[in-house]
Amino acid sequence: MITVNSLSGGQTSSYMAANYPADFNVFALVRTSDINCLYPDEKVRQIVSDKIGTEFIGTLEDDMIINTILDLEQYIGKKIDWVTGKTFDETLLRGKNKQVYLPNVFQRFCTSEMKLVPIYNWWKKNFNEPVEMRIGYRANENRRALKSQMKANENGMQTFKDIVGHSKNGRNKWGKIEWQKQTFPLIQDGIFKDNIVEFWKNKPVRFAYMNNCIGCFHRNEVLLNLMSQMYPQKFDWFCKQEYNSYTDKKQTFKSGITYDTIRKYKFNATFEFEDFTYCDSGYCGL
Repeated sequence: MITVNSLSGGQTSSYMAANYPADFNVFALVRTSDINCLYPDEKVRQIVSDKIGTEFIGTLEDDMIINTILDLEQYIGKKIDWVTGKTFDETLLRGKNKQVYLPNVFQRFCTSEMKLVPIYNWWKKNFNEPVEMRIGYRANENRRALKSQMKANENGMQTFKDIVGHSKNGRNKWGKIEWQKQTFPLIQDGIFKDNIVEFWKNKPVRFAYMNNCIGCFHRNEVLLNLMSQMYPQKFDWFCKQEYNSYTDKKQTFKSGITYDTIRKYKFNATFEFEDFTYCDSGYCGL
């Protein structure tokens, strides 16, 4: 079975890419069309645009993730396939009327639309059989792996709902496509966070302190307030989405509070990234 390493841009999945060579490595890039979130280096923007086959303006993750994947590709000496789907801006426009609809802890469609769908489309274009998809969960993340495995069918395969044909009247026929069998090599080999951090010391790969979107709704309010200070333009994007939808549908990313309120918090203590752990990051990597 063909092997694929699913990369998120964090130290853990990058460790997997470096120590568990696969036939393919794939990374799903979250994009935005908001010029206020423009990636600052024009040359790198063009490199990324060439890799994904469409214009790259910016990402709503830490810009460092772009350096991470470019560095990692050089370090492992093997191509990383960059994939992307709709921009985050487009992803929010849902339904027949294309109204703004915000994801939240109950409807986390942002992950499926911007990570899972483009990876599936990449698989569909390049393969005609299921692949072994390696997921970078650490040895202390058995519960995450079990939750993921529970979504597999009776054959142990992850499936994806897709068009499988057409009826006589031209309507689409839908079915579940078996496309990947997930494995968790770091869990199998007992690899913990300290092993990973030690491995990356003095290596030529740059990492953000935290991955996933700056305004990820899984993050607590204290961390989101810090994010608003560290990445004001990107955090403002999330505030604007709430403002645009809040007047119409009373929508927020987090229940009962707006991001604009969160960024205006004044805490008595000063917080740094080191005050938070990977558990606060949002768990968006695939």
